[in-house]
Amino acid sequence: MARPAVRIAPSLLAADFARLGEEARAAAAAGADWLHLDIMDGHFVPNISFGPVVVKALRRHVAIPFDVHLMIAPADPYLAAFAEAGADLISVHPEAGPHLHRTLQTIRGLGKRAGVVLNPATPVQAVEHVLDLADLVLVMTVNPGFGGQSFLESQLPKIAALRRMIEATGRAIALEVDGGVTAETAPRCIAAGADVLVAGTAVFGASDYAAAIAALRGGAAPPRRAGEAP
Repeated sequence: MARPAVRIAPSLLAADFARLGEEARAAAAAGADWLHLDIMDGHFVPNISFGPVVVKALRRHVAIPFDVHLMIAPADPYLAAFAEAGADLISVHPEAGPHLHRTLQTIRGLGKRAGVVLNPATPVQAVEHVLDLADLVLVMTVNPGFGGQSFLESQLPKIAALRRMIEATGRAIALEVDGGVTAETAPRCIAAGADVLVAGTAVFGASDYAAAIAALRGGAAPPRRAGEAP
């Protein structure tokens, strides 16, 4: 199965919260393929970000897909709200509820793509028996909760193992990496098998968003063209 083009998903967590609409538009104009939205509850992770009301407000600003990462527990009671707010893809952690399979079924039943997120200590086996329902697997290369952390090199073998698992299914499952992704670490993630890169500080902390996104993409395949499926 041919590897898809590498997509860049800037994380709005690193944006200027006083100008979120402008920041979202700027990222899209700079060539972002997706917009990554980190939802934190101060319980599952030690931080609080924003909820479906903010996602809904942002939806009218850009047309690129919203990649919503739920770092909340329980996640199930909020799936419909984020779907209605404009999420295109909703990802959950196996630890955020007792029935991961049912949660993924629910997300897909809402007409959205479903993702599973693996924390640094979460083994690849956590996703092994739900790959038939997954449209994306996200590998956290930092401990979730805060932006600006250093990349965990120990997660590269996990990315490679997941790439092999995905290819064995024959399904077009995106393999995303989030945490400490920079122009220096991005090539290692891509070489290990990632095809979606989440970057917060590396994009929103740069003076030129387009140059930052191009640097992350590096020598990878060109981005999705307008009109192509995300």
